[in-house]
Parts: sequence; structure tokens; C-alpha cells
Amino acid sequence: MNPTVKNILAVVAGVIIGGALNMGIIMLSSSVIPPPEGADLKTMEGLKAAMPLMEPKHFLMPFLAHALGTLLGAMVTAGLAATQKMRLAMIVSAWFLLGGIINIIMLPSPIWFTLVDLIFAYLPMGYLACKLMLKNN
Repeated sequence: MNPTVKNILAVVAGVIIGGALNMGIIMLSSSVIPPPEGADLKTMEGLKAAMPLMEPKHFLMPFLAHALGTLLGAMVTAGLAATQKMRLAMIVSAWFLLGGIINIIMLPSPIWFTLVDLIFAYLPMGYLACKLMLKNN
């Protein structure tokens, strides 16, 4: 297969698989850590209204979703890419970072969570993913 086509497919696969893990964790999060009493987390309006009721424990699963989704997506990309594995893994990480920034704009969260999420969940996970994949190959 043409290396360019293989690289493009690797990035697409990383974004799709990482995004699926992210959404899966988010969907399971309320059964792992119950939401605050009376909070409706099924709509954006409900999430915005519930934000002041959230405790730090309620932000654990979103952080894990963002970090692990990025990690898996970048690992898939680095594993499938024909060339430029680090660059492509970081492109996937940057894609998820952009999604994180858009999410924070749409759904304001406490500043401590915003900083932790943006600093630790995206680019470091992409770098770690590529290092892990290159070490194993």
C-alpha cells in the first residue's frame, strides 16, 4: 500500500478508535461515579446547570476519557503508520486537544480541571503513546 495512503488511514483509524474509547468512558462515567443529586447530565443545558454541583470526583472520568482516548488513538496511529509515526501520533493528539478546547468553550468547567485536562490529557499522552509503540517495535 502507498505509504501516504497508509499514513492517512492510520490517522483516521486513530481518531475513530480513540474517539470511541473516549465516548465509551463518558457513557459509563455516571454509573461509576454517580452524578450530583438532581443533575441531568444527558443534555448540554443539564451539564451546564449541574457544573456548580460537581465535586472533584466527578471530573475523574472525563479526564480519563480524554487521556485514555488520546493515548489509544495515538497508539493505533503510531502502530499503523508507515512513516513519521511520532508526527502522526502527535497530529491525532492535537486533534483531540482541539476537541478538548472546543469542549471547554461549550461547557465551561472549573479552572483547575481545564488546566489539568489541557496540560496532561492530550499532547503528553500522544508522546507517551508513540514512545511506547516505538519501544515495543
